Amino acid sequence: MGDHGARWPHGHGPETAYAVVIPTLGRPSLGVCLRGLAAADGPPPERLVLVDDRRGDAGASLLAEVPRSLRSRTTVVAGGARGPAAARNAGWRAAGAVPWIVFLDDDVVPGRSWAADLTRDLAATTEGTAAVTARIEVPLPEGRRPTDWERNTAGLATARWITADMAYRRTALEAAGGFDERFRRAFREDADLALRVTAAGWSVAEGARTTTHPVRPAGRWVSVRLQAGNADDVLMTRLHGRDWWRRADAPRGRLPAHLTVTGAAVAALSCAAMRRPRRAAVCAAVWLAGTAEFALARIRPGPRTRDEVVTMVLTSLAVPPAAVWHWLRGQLVHRGTPPFDVAGTEGPPWTRREPEPERVGS
Repeated sequence: MGDHGARWPHGHGPETAYAVVIPTLGRPSLGVCLRGLAAADGPPPERLVLVDDRRGDAGASLLAEVPRSLRSRTTVVAGGARGPAAARNAGWRAAGAVPWIVFLDDDVVPGRSWAADLTRDLAATTEGTAAVTARIEVPLPEGRRPTDWERNTAGLATARWITADMAYRRTALEAAGGFDERFRRAFREDADLALRVTAAGWSVAEGARTTTHPVRPAGRWVSVRLQAGNADDVLMTRLHGRDWWRRADAPRGRLPAHLTVTGAAVAALSCAAMRRPRRAAVCAAVWLAGTAEFALARIRPGPRTRDEVVTMVLTSLAVPPAAVWHWLRGQLVHRGTPPFDVAGTEGPPWTRREPEPERVGS
């Protein structure tokens, strides 16, 4: 266990007290995360809120995963299976009146000095700091090249505003209204909130604490399932404009290429149905060339094992149409979404104007 009493006899200062909020589906990684949190040197959290986002009521089974040193500080609330954005909102609103809320994912491992480093991160903030990021480390296998999924996870280490470990000032969360619950997956909800608070005049600082994000097991078709995020990208564009990618420092992905490849496949089938074999052959060649280029781009940096090559070939056939489908679905679902209005979000204290007194007479 962390030596909290010896090194930090006075606990938190009033400005650095924090609560930890962890949304969870009860995965085995939760216990590892909680043990890392309990073992970290430095002041422990004032409150630990576990948000059970499985269907049904929050169960006592999660409490069994909590180390004894944190159990008296722990609250379990129900998330209602509405996704991580809604779960985080339920968590921070149940955390009490602490000045800072630290969001952790249930598959990360806080470092040994995490709590001490967090306290220093929070103490270094100014009144206008809305949030403080962490340094995310993704351990990759030694002795071989990483797989496509491992490379995907490694991208979290350079994500700008990732909520795998992110500390938010409670007043900033309240001013922004928390996370946008229209984001139902663990994707883009963190960038959306950061764009809203920075647009209102807050800043996001870079912290020095370190958190490890292991690569969790994933099935062969995980890259196809991830294409659902294309609908969230549509929502981001509706809310924040076409340049949100630049402001969020987010990679653009391959959607334009996926549109071309999928369009070529549809055109080839249509021409074949209309008995136009030459046009069908040309369109099929475009589809085949695009699919082959996509597969090779994913195979080359990987371990090139038989299983990885088969997975890349199969999913490279399925990813483009899946991406286009979810993009079209996003266009339909979010077609009436108005852009984000910064006037509806309060900024730091010095940017807030008191209403002018009503003048009577002339």
